[in-house]
Amino acid sequence: MPNRRPKLTPPPPDTEARRGIPPVVCYPPETLQTPQGLGPATPTGTIVGVQADARDAATFTARAGQTVRIRSIEGPQVGDLNLWNAHDITEHFYSGKTRALHGTHVTTGDFLWSNLPHLRPMATVTHDSLDWYGIDDYGGAVHDVIGTRCDPYTHALLSDGGQYHHCCHSNLTRAFADETGLPLDQAEPFIHDVLNVFMCTGFTRDTGQYFMKASPVRPGDVFEFRAEIDLIGALSACPGGDCGAEHSSDVTPCYPLLVEIFDTAHTTTHQPPGANPYDRTHGR
Repeated sequence: MPNRRPKLTPPPPDTEARRGIPPVVCYPPETLQTPQGLGPATPTGTIVGVQADARDAATFTARAGQTVRIRSIEGPQVGDLNLWNAHDITEHFYSGKTRALHGTHVTTGDFLWSNLPHLRPMATVTHDSLDWYGIDDYGGAVHDVIGTRCDPYTHALLSDGGQYHHCCHSNLTRAFADETGLPLDQAEPFIHDVLNVFMCTGFTRDTGQYFMKASPVRPGDVFEFRAEIDLIGALSACPGGDCGAEHSSDVTPCYPLLVEIFDTAHTTTHQPPGANPYDRTHGR
């Protein structure tokens, strides 16, 4: 694919020197806390199961210390995940800072961070059955925090005004409204950029465009995280199925996703993270 951005400025004499400057990692990961309790979780007690039907979303709640397991059950399917503090829905998952701290895709040992001014781990990824995939030759990897979510507004722009109501944004809006009792128009602003569970994505090397490709997920694959605080979650089984062809579609094969919430041996002793230590004076 040719580069879609025209280069109108002639390169300076020191082009190669400027381009050859090595990168610096913005946030050195060794300064972050070390995650504990990694590996497949062993349930104790009752497992609560919630199913997100194909092209729809479901909500769930998890207490601090519980494990949330998202499972592929019938066919290759990706899911869009939102998280909120169960006691203060203005605190929610912050995909941008999660991306900055851990990378474009998350896996075992990474934290799912909340938005400013809270900025604390909402959850810890404890097990990822697709961690073997790594980064492929196209630059694709699994469980991205770079995409937003398929939404009816972008769909309308790209389809000359087409109305599609089962985009993940709308699915999450309906589910969150039902969970909280908020009217749709009040629930919608709380829907935020997602963790694309099981989705395989990256950026094209020549044009820098966001791409998706068929997910390697298969029935039995799981993505597990520990709730670090009390959570409300919403998961949409994307209308793109495995996102190998298109999204926002009624013809792409789609499958449900199962969410399981359960205690483990350490649940009762779990200590939620405290507030972010910044004093919020902002120099005044």
